[in-house]
Amino acid sequence: MKSYLLIIKYKKWSIPFAIISMALFHLPLFFNKNIHFYKLMGSGKNGTFDKTPDIHQWAILCVLKPTHSASLDSTQFLGKFIHVWIKYFSKETCSFILQPFAGHGLWDKKAVFGDIKNNMPHEGPIATLTRASIRLNRMGHFWKHVAPIAAKMSNAKGYIYSIGIGEIPWIKQATFSIWESEHDMKSFAYSMKEHAEVVKKTRQEKWYSEDMFVRFKIIDCIGSINGVNPLKRKV
Repeated sequence: MKSYLLIIKYKKWSIPFAIISMALFHLPLFFNKNIHFYKLMGSGKNGTFDKTPDIHQWAILCVLKPTHSASLDSTQFLGKFIHVWIKYFSKETCSFILQPFAGHGLWDKKAVFGDIKNNMPHEGPIATLTRASIRLNRMGHFWKHVAPIAAKMSNAKGYIYSIGIGEIPWIKQATFSIWESEHDMKSFAYSMKEHAEVVKKTRQEKWYSEDMFVRFKIIDCIGSINGVNPLKRKV
């Protein structure tokens, strides 16, 4: 199922409206017939799992129904109310159309991106979404081990961009990242000894009540974050 990720950076004076939007947007998204699944999320300051929120930056993720022809015209599935709200209050936005091609796990006990168990090879830039619902009695372990490793991602070969997004600060966390290639992403994820050890610990010690990892082909991207298109024109 094609997916749409919108990253919104609000103007400083409009931050209260950004917070309000996290409640207001639920109704039009819930009743939108083009959407199979959606999430309204905040973001962290340092581009990955982060304890400190960035109150200027927010995100909307929509998984579109199979019958919907995805495009970057957000009015098709966000609706006119949300479209106008964001246009008026935002400083800048960046939109991604994504096609999942490999992954596993659940979100709210649902396989929200459809059946993507088969890993189909993909050439060119890819995006990944890593998310987890952290058990309260494992939060200390998570932040002690995961955050330092996630901070090293920006120096990894093939890294392009990442943003930490989440539904609930500290507890329900996700990282959306973009890489030059699937090979570069795998090299970071599986070849780094510290990362491999932490992944092993998450399974053995059951840090998560739910987790998900998905790889996407980037169909299109428009807009900017901090004045720069995250893909650096690589798509």
